[in-house]
Amino acid sequence: MSSQPSQSDGQGGHDSGSGDDSRAREGYHDPTAGIAGAAPARSALTLRLVLAAFGFIVCSIGAALAVTVVNAPVLAAVLAFLAVVAVADIAVVTRRKWRGEPG
Repeated sequence: MSSQPSQSDGQGGHDSGSGDDSRAREGYHDPTAGIAGAAPARSALTLRLVLAAFGFIVCSIGAALAVTVVNAPVLAAVLAFLAVVAVADIAVVTRRKWRGEPG
């Protein structure tokens, strides 16, 4: 098996319709591609980035309010942890978009 992505003319393989499969992750195979005429799965990286940024903002503000207004340190810790997870997700998505993955 070669490590180079194969060039397909659309015959006998799964065609995404966009014709730009060279930016997809090497060695990745979508097992559900083509079932019942469905197009291959695509990652919505921009949507994921927006949702992670929204989660970071909401969790950060919630953690600050939980400490100052409500005086609930456990809730603040949980929200702070979720904010850190959102930052990690933002970093992963940004790296994938920087590498040129579609989405």
